[in-house]
Order: sequence, then structure tokens, then C-alpha cells
Amino acid sequence: MKNKKWTTHEELKARLMKDEEFVKEFNKLEAEFQIARQMIDARIKQNITQEELAKKVKTGQAVISRLEGANAKPSISLLERVARALNIKFNITIQ
Repeated sequence: MKNKKWTTHEELKARLMKDEEFVKEFNKLEAEFQIARQMIDARIKQNITQEELAKKVKTGQAVISRLEGANAKPSISLLERVARALNIKFNITIQ
């Protein structure tokens, strides 16, 4: 078996971003990814679990998991509840 070279995240992204269809789909999900990243960063910084955050938000852990996995289109009211629970403000940049 030949030695296989590992591909870094940056190398994979650079390669994929050359594909117009990939870029189109990637850009469609940018807002969800921004929200997910901010949620994850704030939750980890505060050293709380998804389950603990869910209790503060008065929702289920699966809802938090879907938000953090960018697998949901949350309502603004849900995002407000999450932001209050984490004591943060979400910032989304549209370019």
C-alpha cells in the first residue's frame, strides 16, 4: 500500500472553492455557518454543554445540536433566546 498524503482543511477548501457549483452552495449556507460558529465558540468559552444550553433556552438538546451543525433554519425568536442564554449578540456579515 502506498503512503497517502493527508489533506488539510485549508487545502481541501481551496480545491473545492475552484468549483463554481460548490461556491454557489457554500455561499447559500454562510449565514447558518456564521451563527453555528458563534454559538459553538460562546458555549465552549462558557464551558457549558449543549444540554445545559438547551435547558437555559427551554428547548431540547437536539435543537442546539442542529443549530450548531448548521442543519436548521432557526427563527429569530429562537436565536434571541439562545443569545440571551449565552449572554451574546449574533453578528452576521452579508457581503
